[in-house]
Amino acid sequence: MEVLAGRHEEKLLLQKISGSGEPELVVVYGRRRVGKTYLVRHVFAKQLAFEVSGMHNATLKQQLLNFSMALSGKRTKLKLAPPENWMEAFNQLIAHLSPIIRKQRKVIFFDEFPWLCSPRSGFMQAFEHFWNTWASRQKNLLVVICGSSAAWMIQKVINNKGGLHNRVTRSIRLQPFSLSETEEFLKARKINLDRYQILQLYMVMGGVPQYLKEVEKGESAAQAIDRNCFTKDGLLHNEFKNLFLSLFGEATAHINIIRALAAHGSGLDRTDIIRTCKLTSGGGTSLILDELSQSGFITPYIPFGKTAKDYLYKLTDEYSRFYMKFIDNNRISGAGSWIRFSTGQSWKSWSGFAFESICMKHTQQLKNALGIGGVYTETSVWQSKTTDKKSGAQIDLVLDRQDHCINICEMKFANSRFEITKDYAKTLENKCAAFREETGTSKSLLITMVTTFGLKNSDKYSGLIQREVSMDGLFNPL
Repeated sequence: MEVLAGRHEEKLLLQKISGSGEPELVVVYGRRRVGKTYLVRHVFAKQLAFEVSGMHNATLKQQLLNFSMALSGKRTKLKLAPPENWMEAFNQLIAHLSPIIRKQRKVIFFDEFPWLCSPRSGFMQAFEHFWNTWASRQKNLLVVICGSSAAWMIQKVINNKGGLHNRVTRSIRLQPFSLSETEEFLKARKINLDRYQILQLYMVMGGVPQYLKEVEKGESAAQAIDRNCFTKDGLLHNEFKNLFLSLFGEATAHINIIRALAAHGSGLDRTDIIRTCKLTSGGGTSLILDELSQSGFITPYIPFGKTAKDYLYKLTDEYSRFYMKFIDNNRISGAGSWIRFSTGQSWKSWSGFAFESICMKHTQQLKNALGIGGVYTETSVWQSKTTDKKSGAQIDLVLDRQDHCINICEMKFANSRFEITKDYAKTLENKCAAFREETGTSKSLLITMVTTFGLKNSDKYSGLIQREVSMDGLFNPL
Protein backbone atom coordinates (compact mmCIF):
# COMPACT_ATOMS: atom_id res chain seq x y z
CA MET A 1 0.00 0.00 0.00
CA GLU A 2 1.17 3.54 -0.77
CA VAL A 3 2.56 5.80 1.95
CA LEU A 4 -0.17 7.82 3.68
CA ALA A 5 0.89 11.45 3.21
CA GLY A 6 -0.60 13.99 5.58
CA ARG A 7 -3.46 12.92 7.87
CA HIS A 8 -1.08 12.65 10.84
CA GLU A 9 -3.63 13.65 13.48
CA GLU A 10 -6.37 11.47 12.00
CA LYS A 11 -4.06 8.47 11.77
CA LEU A 12 -2.98 8.82 15.40
CA LEU A 13 -6.60 9.16 16.53
CA LEU A 14 -7.71 6.05 14.65
CA GLN A 15 -4.77 4.09 16.05
CA LYS A 16 -5.73 5.23 19.55
CA ILE A 17 -9.32 4.12 18.94
CA SER A 18 -8.07 0.78 17.65
CA GLY A 19 -6.29 0.15 20.94
CA SER A 20 -9.06 1.36 23.22
CA GLY A 21 -10.23 -2.14 24.12
CA GLU A 22 -13.83 -0.94 23.99
CA PRO A 23 -16.60 -1.30 21.40
CA GLU A 24 -16.39 1.74 19.13
CA LEU A 25 -18.75 3.32 16.62
CA VAL A 26 -16.67 5.73 14.55
CA VAL A 27 -18.00 8.16 11.95
CA VAL A 28 -15.68 9.51 9.24
CA TYR A 29 -17.23 12.09 6.96
CA GLY A 30 -16.12 14.63 4.37
CA ARG A 31 -16.63 15.60 0.78
CA ARG A 32 -16.26 13.20 -2.14
CA ARG A 33 -12.72 12.25 -3.17
CA VAL A 34 -11.13 13.62 0.02
CA GLY A 35 -9.59 10.25 0.95
CA LYS A 36 -11.92 8.82 3.62
CA THR A 37 -11.90 5.27 2.27
CA TYR A 38 -8.15 5.29 1.72
CA LEU A 39 -7.51 6.51 5.28
CA VAL A 40 -9.68 3.79 6.84
CA ARG A 41 -8.23 1.01 4.68
CA HIS A 42 -4.68 2.21 5.31
CA VAL A 43 -4.95 2.38 9.10
CA PHE A 44 -7.01 -0.82 9.52
CA ALA A 45 -5.59 -2.86 6.66
CA LYS A 46 -4.78 -5.86 8.88
CA GLN A 47 -7.95 -5.69 10.99
CA LEU A 48 -10.73 -5.44 8.41
CA ALA A 49 -13.10 -8.35 8.86
CA PHE A 50 -15.86 -7.00 6.63
CA GLU A 51 -16.32 -4.09 4.24
CA VAL A 52 -19.29 -3.02 2.15
CA SER A 53 -19.88 0.13 0.13
CA GLY A 54 -23.32 1.53 -0.62
CA MET A 55 -24.39 1.78 -4.25
CA HIS A 56 -25.69 5.10 -5.58
CA ASN A 57 -29.41 5.04 -6.49
CA ALA A 58 -29.57 1.23 -6.18
CA THR A 59 -32.72 -0.68 -5.29
CA LEU A 60 -33.09 -2.52 -1.99
CA LYS A 61 -32.61 -5.83 -3.79
CA GLN A 62 -29.38 -4.60 -5.37
CA GLN A 63 -28.03 -3.30 -2.06
CA LEU A 64 -28.80 -6.59 -0.31
CA LEU A 65 -27.12 -8.57 -3.10
CA ASN A 66 -24.10 -6.29 -2.85
CA PHE A 67 -23.99 -6.90 0.92
CA SER A 68 -24.28 -10.66 0.43
CA MET A 69 -21.46 -10.74 -2.11
CA ALA A 70 -19.21 -8.74 0.25
CA LEU A 71 -19.97 -11.12 3.11
CA SER A 72 -19.60 -14.25 0.97
CA GLY A 73 -16.19 -13.01 -0.08
CA LYS A 74 -15.14 -13.19 3.57
CA ARG A 75 -16.63 -16.68 4.03
CA THR A 76 -14.98 -18.67 1.27
CA LYS A 77 -16.32 -21.99 2.58
CA LEU A 78 -19.94 -20.92 2.41
CA LYS A 79 -21.82 -18.97 -0.21
CA LEU A 80 -24.76 -17.27 1.45
CA ALA A 81 -28.11 -16.71 -0.19
CA PRO A 82 -28.89 -12.99 -0.49
CA PRO A 83 -30.89 -11.85 2.57
CA GLU A 84 -34.47 -10.78 2.05
CA ASN A 85 -34.18 -7.73 4.31
CA TRP A 86 -31.63 -5.81 6.38
CA MET A 87 -32.51 -7.54 9.66
CA GLU A 88 -31.60 -10.86 8.08
CA ALA A 89 -28.46 -9.30 6.56
CA PHE A 90 -27.18 -8.15 9.94
CA ASN A 91 -27.95 -11.54 11.49
CA GLN A 92 -25.71 -13.08 8.83
CA LEU A 93 -23.01 -10.53 9.68
CA ILE A 94 -23.25 -11.41 13.39
CA ALA A 95 -22.86 -15.09 12.55
CA HIS A 96 -19.75 -14.27 10.53
CA LEU A 97 -18.16 -12.00 13.14
CA SER A 98 -18.91 -13.90 16.37
CA PRO A 99 -16.15 -16.55 16.11
CA ILE A 100 -13.63 -14.07 14.67
CA ILE A 101 -13.75 -11.45 17.44
CA ARG A 102 -13.50 -13.89 20.34
CA LYS A 103 -9.70 -13.56 20.41
CA GLN A 104 -8.90 -10.69 18.02
CA ARG A 105 -10.00 -7.08 17.70
CA LYS A 106 -11.56 -6.54 14.28
CA VAL A 107 -12.98 -3.70 12.20
CA ILE A 108 -16.09 -3.65 10.03
CA PHE A 109 -16.44 -0.83 7.55
CA PHE A 110 -19.61 0.60 5.98
CA ASP A 111 -18.58 2.95 3.16
CA GLU A 112 -21.00 5.43 1.55
CA PHE A 113 -23.38 4.80 4.44
CA PRO A 114 -26.08 7.26 3.19
CA TRP A 115 -26.45 5.27 -0.04
CA LEU A 116 -27.15 2.10 1.96
CA CYS A 117 -29.84 3.94 3.91
CA SER A 118 -32.28 4.42 1.05
CA PRO A 119 -35.89 5.50 1.85
CA ARG A 120 -38.19 2.79 3.24
CA SER A 121 -35.42 0.19 3.02
CA GLY A 122 -35.30 -0.44 6.76
CA PHE A 123 -31.52 -0.18 6.76
CA MET A 124 -31.19 2.43 9.52
CA GLN A 125 -33.57 0.60 11.84
CA ALA A 126 -31.71 -2.67 11.28
CA PHE A 127 -28.32 -1.01 11.80
CA GLU A 128 -29.54 0.63 15.03
CA HIS A 129 -30.77 -2.76 16.26
CA PHE A 130 -27.47 -4.39 15.27
CA TRP A 131 -25.43 -1.83 17.23
CA ASN A 132 -27.66 -1.55 20.29
CA THR A 133 -28.36 -5.24 20.89
CA TRP A 134 -25.08 -6.86 19.82
CA ALA A 135 -22.20 -4.76 18.47
CA SER A 136 -22.09 -2.32 21.40
CA ARG A 137 -21.36 -5.29 23.72
CA GLN A 138 -18.38 -6.61 21.75
CA LYS A 139 -15.13 -5.28 23.19
CA ASN A 140 -13.18 -6.58 20.22
CA LEU A 141 -15.32 -4.83 17.62
CA LEU A 142 -14.77 -1.46 15.96
CA VAL A 143 -17.47 -0.27 13.55
CA VAL A 144 -16.52 2.48 11.07
CA ILE A 145 -19.08 4.24 8.90
CA CYS A 146 -18.18 6.71 6.17
CA GLY A 147 -20.20 9.11 4.06
CA SER A 148 -19.51 11.86 1.54
CA SER A 149 -22.71 13.74 2.31
CA ALA A 150 -21.39 15.55 5.36
CA ALA A 151 -24.67 17.25 6.25
CA TRP A 152 -26.56 13.93 6.04
CA MET A 153 -24.00 12.20 8.28
CA ILE A 154 -24.25 14.95 10.89
CA GLN A 155 -28.05 15.11 10.86
CA LYS A 156 -28.87 11.42 10.54
CA VAL A 157 -26.02 9.77 12.43
CA ILE A 158 -24.01 12.07 14.70
CA ASN A 159 -27.09 14.03 15.83
CA ASN A 160 -29.47 11.09 15.48
CA LYS A 161 -32.59 11.42 17.64
CA GLY A 162 -33.60 7.77 17.38
CA GLY A 163 -31.83 4.50 18.04
CA LEU A 164 -28.35 5.93 17.46
CA HIS A 165 -28.82 8.89 19.82
CA ASN A 166 -25.48 9.43 21.62
CA ARG A 167 -24.18 6.11 20.31
CA VAL A 168 -21.34 7.47 18.14
CA THR A 169 -18.14 7.19 20.18
CA ARG A 170 -15.86 9.20 17.85
CA SER A 171 -16.33 11.35 14.75
CA ILE A 172 -13.76 12.65 12.29
CA ARG A 173 -14.45 15.29 9.67
CA LEU A 174 -11.83 14.73 7.00
CA GLN A 175 -10.89 18.04 5.41
CA PRO A 176 -8.99 18.58 2.16
CA PHE A 177 -5.22 18.87 2.56
CA SER A 178 -3.66 22.11 3.73
CA LEU A 179 -0.88 23.61 1.61
CA SER A 180 1.81 21.87 3.68
CA GLU A 181 -0.01 18.52 3.36
CA THR A 182 -0.41 19.08 -0.38
CA GLU A 183 3.33 19.70 -0.66
CA GLU A 184 4.01 16.52 1.34
CA PHE A 185 1.55 14.52 -0.78
CA LEU A 186 3.14 15.62 -4.06
CA LYS A 187 6.66 14.94 -2.80
CA ALA A 188 5.58 11.44 -1.73
CA ARG A 189 4.50 10.91 -5.35
CA LYS A 190 7.96 12.11 -6.56
CA ILE A 191 6.52 15.32 -7.99
CA ASN A 192 8.93 18.18 -7.41
CA LEU A 193 7.25 21.55 -7.85
CA ASP A 194 8.11 24.80 -6.12
CA ARG A 195 5.62 26.47 -3.83
CA TYR A 196 4.40 28.97 -6.40
CA GLN A 197 3.50 26.08 -8.71
CA ILE A 198 1.83 24.19 -5.85
CA LEU A 199 -0.13 27.32 -4.94
CA GLN A 200 -1.46 27.52 -8.51
CA LEU A 201 -2.51 23.86 -8.39
CA TYR A 202 -4.23 24.49 -5.06
CA MET A 203 -6.19 27.38 -6.55
CA VAL A 204 -7.79 24.92 -8.97
CA MET A 205 -7.80 21.56 -7.19
CA GLY A 206 -7.77 22.62 -3.57
CA GLY A 207 -6.37 19.98 -1.23
CA VAL A 208 -8.48 17.13 -2.62
CA PRO A 209 -6.17 14.09 -2.85
CA GLN A 210 -7.98 12.40 -5.74
CA TYR A 211 -7.59 15.55 -7.84
CA LEU A 212 -3.93 15.97 -6.89
CA LYS A 213 -3.25 12.35 -7.87
CA GLU A 214 -3.90 13.37 -11.46
CA VAL A 215 -0.78 15.56 -11.52
CA GLU A 216 2.02 13.75 -13.35
CA LYS A 217 5.76 13.89 -12.85
CA GLY A 218 7.48 16.43 -15.06
CA GLU A 219 4.38 18.58 -15.57
CA SER A 220 4.15 22.24 -14.68
CA ALA A 221 1.09 23.43 -12.81
CA ALA A 222 -0.24 24.99 -16.02
CA GLN A 223 0.17 21.72 -17.93
CA ALA A 224 -1.58 19.70 -15.22
CA ILE A 225 -4.48 22.16 -15.07
CA ASP A 226 -4.76 22.24 -18.85
CA ARG A 227 -4.87 18.45 -19.20
CA ASN A 228 -7.24 17.76 -16.30
CA CYS A 229 -9.67 20.62 -16.84
CA PHE A 230 -9.82 21.32 -20.57
CA THR A 231 -9.40 17.99 -22.37
CA LYS A 232 -12.45 15.75 -22.81
CA ASP A 233 -10.98 12.91 -20.74
CA GLY A 234 -9.65 15.12 -17.96
CA LEU A 235 -10.99 14.19 -14.51
CA LEU A 236 -12.03 17.74 -13.69
CA HIS A 237 -13.63 18.58 -17.02
CA ASN A 238 -16.98 16.98 -16.10
CA GLU A 239 -16.50 16.44 -12.37
CA PHE A 240 -18.67 19.32 -11.16
CA LYS A 241 -22.17 18.03 -11.96
CA ASN A 242 -21.30 14.46 -11.01
CA LEU A 243 -19.98 15.74 -7.69
CA PHE A 244 -23.12 17.66 -6.75
CA LEU A 245 -25.59 15.06 -7.99
CA SER A 246 -23.84 12.32 -6.00
CA LEU A 247 -23.89 14.40 -2.83
CA PHE A 248 -27.26 16.12 -2.96
CA GLY A 249 -29.41 14.27 -5.49
CA GLU A 250 -31.63 17.04 -6.85
CA ALA A 251 -28.92 19.69 -6.71
CA THR A 252 -30.35 22.53 -8.81
CA ALA A 253 -30.68 24.93 -5.87
CA HIS A 254 -27.25 23.97 -4.56
CA ILE A 255 -25.63 24.68 -7.92
CA ASN A 256 -27.49 27.99 -8.27
CA ILE A 257 -26.11 29.14 -4.92
CA ILE A 258 -22.60 28.12 -5.97
CA ARG A 259 -23.05 30.05 -9.22
CA ALA A 260 -24.28 33.16 -7.39
CA LEU A 261 -21.40 33.13 -4.91
CA ALA A 262 -18.89 32.56 -7.72
CA ALA A 263 -20.14 35.80 -9.31
CA HIS A 264 -19.76 37.72 -6.03
CA GLY A 265 -16.26 37.15 -4.74
CA SER A 266 -16.78 39.31 -1.68
CA GLY A 267 -19.71 37.12 -0.59
CA LEU A 268 -23.48 37.37 -0.14
CA ASP A 269 -25.67 37.33 2.93
CA ARG A 270 -28.70 35.06 3.23
CA THR A 271 -31.14 37.71 1.97
CA ASP A 272 -29.01 38.36 -1.12
CA ILE A 273 -28.75 34.63 -1.82
CA ILE A 274 -32.52 34.16 -1.58
CA ARG A 275 -33.14 37.12 -3.91
CA THR A 276 -30.44 36.20 -6.43
CA CYS A 277 -31.36 32.50 -6.60
CA LYS A 278 -35.13 33.05 -6.32
CA LEU A 279 -35.42 30.83 -3.24
CA THR A 280 -37.98 30.83 -0.45
CA SER A 281 -37.11 32.30 2.95
CA GLY A 282 -38.13 29.16 4.83
CA GLY A 283 -36.20 26.28 6.31
CA GLY A 284 -35.46 24.75 2.91
CA THR A 285 -32.94 27.45 2.12
CA SER A 286 -31.33 27.12 5.54
CA LEU A 287 -30.97 23.38 4.96
CA ILE A 288 -29.30 23.88 1.58
CA LEU A 289 -26.88 26.45 3.00
CA ASP A 290 -26.08 24.09 5.85
CA GLU A 291 -25.49 21.17 3.46
CA LEU A 292 -23.11 23.26 1.35
CA SER A 293 -21.32 24.54 4.45
CA GLN A 294 -20.93 21.14 6.10
CA SER A 295 -19.63 19.69 2.83
CA GLY A 296 -16.99 22.42 2.60
CA PHE A 297 -18.20 24.19 -0.53
CA ILE A 298 -19.13 27.47 1.12
CA THR A 299 -18.09 29.11 4.38
CA PRO A 300 -20.15 31.47 6.53
CA TYR A 301 -18.19 34.39 8.01
CA ILE A 302 -19.42 36.70 10.73
CA PRO A 303 -18.73 40.34 9.75
CA PHE A 304 -16.76 42.35 12.30
CA GLY A 305 -19.00 43.60 15.08
CA LYS A 306 -21.96 41.50 13.91
CA THR A 307 -23.56 38.24 15.06
CA ALA A 308 -24.29 34.87 13.49
CA LYS A 309 -27.61 36.12 12.06
CA ASP A 310 -25.55 38.42 9.80
CA TYR A 311 -23.50 35.62 8.21
CA LEU A 312 -21.74 36.48 4.96
CA TYR A 313 -21.39 33.40 2.77
CA LYS A 314 -18.40 32.92 0.47
CA LEU A 315 -17.59 30.23 -2.08
CA THR A 316 -14.50 28.54 -0.63
CA ASP A 317 -14.24 25.32 -2.67
CA GLU A 318 -11.39 25.94 -5.08
CA TYR A 319 -12.52 23.59 -7.83
CA SER A 320 -16.09 24.94 -7.85
CA ARG A 321 -14.85 28.51 -8.14
CA PHE A 322 -12.50 27.57 -10.99
CA TYR A 323 -15.17 25.54 -12.77
CA MET A 324 -17.69 28.37 -12.71
CA LYS A 325 -15.18 30.88 -14.02
CA PHE A 326 -13.36 28.94 -16.73
CA ILE A 327 -15.18 25.70 -17.61
CA ASP A 328 -18.93 26.18 -17.15
CA ASN A 329 -20.60 27.25 -20.41
CA ASN A 330 -17.23 28.11 -21.92
CA ARG A 331 -16.75 27.40 -25.58
CA ILE A 332 -12.97 27.31 -25.32
CA SER A 333 -11.66 23.81 -24.57
CA GLY A 334 -8.98 21.40 -25.63
CA ALA A 335 -5.24 21.28 -25.07
CA GLY A 336 -3.70 24.72 -24.63
CA SER A 337 -6.86 26.35 -23.27
CA TRP A 338 -5.43 27.11 -19.86
CA ILE A 339 -2.26 28.65 -21.28
CA ARG A 340 -4.54 31.03 -23.14
CA PHE A 341 -6.73 31.81 -20.13
CA SER A 342 -3.85 32.27 -17.69
CA THR A 343 -2.40 35.22 -19.56
CA GLY A 344 -5.66 37.19 -19.65
CA GLN A 345 -7.07 39.86 -17.39
CA SER A 346 -9.90 37.64 -16.13
CA TRP A 347 -7.35 35.24 -14.65
CA LYS A 348 -5.62 38.03 -12.78
CA SER A 349 -8.89 39.09 -11.15
CA TRP A 350 -9.91 35.51 -10.38
CA SER A 351 -6.49 34.58 -8.94
CA GLY A 352 -6.73 37.46 -6.50
CA PHE A 353 -9.98 36.14 -5.02
CA ALA A 354 -8.61 32.57 -5.08
CA PHE A 355 -5.52 33.60 -3.11
CA GLU A 356 -7.61 35.49 -0.58
CA SER A 357 -9.74 32.40 0.01
CA ILE A 358 -6.67 30.22 0.50
CA CYS A 359 -5.23 32.67 3.00
CA MET A 360 -8.48 32.65 4.97
CA LYS A 361 -8.40 28.85 5.07
CA HIS A 362 -4.89 29.03 6.49
CA THR A 363 -5.59 31.58 9.20
CA GLN A 364 -3.85 29.54 11.90
CA GLN A 365 -0.71 29.22 9.77
CA LEU A 366 -0.88 32.97 9.16
CA LYS A 367 -1.22 33.66 12.88
CA ASN A 368 1.77 31.42 13.60
CA ALA A 369 3.83 33.25 10.98
CA LEU A 370 2.90 36.54 12.68
CA GLY A 371 3.94 35.16 16.07
CA ILE A 372 0.41 35.38 17.51
CA GLY A 373 -0.53 31.70 17.32
CA GLY A 374 -1.12 31.58 21.07
CA VAL A 375 -3.11 34.82 21.27
CA TYR A 376 -6.89 34.46 21.38
CA THR A 377 -8.14 35.91 18.10
CA GLU A 378 -11.53 36.33 16.49
CA THR A 379 -11.48 36.08 12.69
CA SER A 380 -13.95 38.07 10.63
CA VAL A 381 -14.54 40.10 7.48
CA TRP A 382 -15.65 43.72 7.20
CA GLN A 383 -17.48 45.87 4.67
CA SER A 384 -18.08 49.59 5.11
CA LYS A 385 -21.38 51.26 4.43
CA THR A 386 -21.77 52.76 0.97
CA THR A 387 -23.42 56.18 0.82
CA ASP A 388 -23.97 58.87 -1.78
CA LYS A 389 -20.96 60.74 -0.43
CA LYS A 390 -18.46 57.90 -0.11
CA SER A 391 -17.75 54.59 -1.81
CA GLY A 392 -17.61 51.38 0.16
CA ALA A 393 -14.47 49.66 1.40
CA GLN A 394 -13.89 46.11 2.48
CA ILE A 395 -11.36 44.10 4.44
CA ASP A 396 -11.32 40.40 3.65
CA LEU A 397 -9.55 39.24 6.79
CA VAL A 398 -9.65 40.91 10.19
CA LEU A 399 -7.74 39.35 13.09
CA ASP A 400 -9.17 40.87 16.25
CA ARG A 401 -6.73 40.02 19.03
CA GLN A 402 -7.18 39.85 22.78
CA ASP A 403 -3.95 41.82 23.26
CA HIS A 404 -5.69 45.00 22.04
CA CYS A 405 -4.44 44.86 18.46
CA ILE A 406 -6.19 44.17 15.16
CA ASN A 407 -4.39 42.89 12.07
CA ILE A 408 -5.93 44.36 8.91
CA CYS A 409 -4.86 41.75 6.36
CA GLU A 410 -4.39 42.60 2.69
CA MET A 411 -3.77 39.60 0.43
CA LYS A 412 -2.12 40.02 -2.95
CA PHE A 413 -1.24 37.32 -5.47
CA ALA A 414 1.58 38.12 -7.89
CA ASN A 415 4.26 36.24 -9.81
CA SER A 416 7.01 38.39 -8.28
CA ARG A 417 7.55 40.67 -5.31
CA PHE A 418 4.54 42.93 -4.88
CA GLU A 419 5.12 46.69 -5.25
CA ILE A 420 3.06 49.16 -3.24
CA THR A 421 2.15 52.19 -5.30
CA LYS A 422 1.36 55.61 -3.94
CA ASP A 423 -2.32 55.19 -4.83
CA TYR A 424 -2.51 51.79 -3.16
CA ALA A 425 -0.88 53.15 -0.02
CA LYS A 426 -3.55 55.86 0.08
CA THR A 427 -6.25 53.20 -0.32
CA LEU A 428 -4.86 51.32 2.68
CA GLU A 429 -4.85 54.49 4.78
CA ASN A 430 -8.46 55.19 3.82
CA LYS A 431 -9.51 51.64 4.67
CA CYS A 432 -8.05 51.89 8.15
CA ALA A 433 -9.63 55.30 8.71
CA ALA A 434 -13.05 54.04 7.58
CA PHE A 435 -12.72 50.92 9.72
CA ARG A 436 -11.86 52.90 12.84
CA GLU A 437 -14.60 55.45 12.23
CA GLU A 438 -17.39 52.93 11.57
CA THR A 439 -16.43 50.33 14.19
CA GLY A 440 -15.36 52.80 16.90
CA THR A 441 -12.50 50.51 17.89
CA SER A 442 -9.72 51.87 20.08
CA LYS A 443 -7.35 48.99 19.32
CA SER A 444 -4.10 49.42 17.39
CA LEU A 445 -4.61 48.69 13.70
CA LEU A 446 -1.72 46.78 12.12
CA ILE A 447 -1.79 46.62 8.33
CA THR A 448 -0.50 43.18 7.38
CA MET A 449 0.46 42.27 3.82
CA VAL A 450 0.18 38.63 2.76
CA THR A 451 1.78 38.07 -0.64
CA THR A 452 3.31 35.30 -2.69
CA PHE A 453 6.94 36.52 -2.78
CA GLY A 454 6.95 39.38 -0.31
CA LEU A 455 7.02 43.15 -0.84
CA LYS A 456 9.34 44.94 -3.21
CA ASN A 457 9.37 48.33 -1.50
CA SER A 458 8.24 47.76 2.09
CA ASP A 459 10.93 50.12 3.45
CA LYS A 460 9.31 53.02 1.66
CA TYR A 461 6.06 52.44 3.57
CA SER A 462 7.45 51.05 6.83
CA GLY A 463 5.22 53.38 8.83
CA LEU A 464 2.15 52.05 7.05
CA ILE A 465 2.90 48.34 6.62
CA GLN A 466 3.41 46.85 10.06
CA ARG A 467 3.87 43.17 9.16
CA GLU A 468 4.29 41.07 6.05
CA VAL A 469 4.02 37.35 5.35
CA SER A 470 4.97 35.52 2.14
CA MET A 471 3.35 32.34 0.88
CA ASP A 472 6.01 30.34 2.73
CA GLY A 473 4.23 31.23 5.98
CA LEU A 474 1.05 29.58 4.64
CA PHE A 475 2.97 26.37 3.91
CA ASN A 476 4.13 25.91 7.49
CA PRO A 477 2.62 22.80 9.10
CA LEU A 478 0.56 23.21 12.24
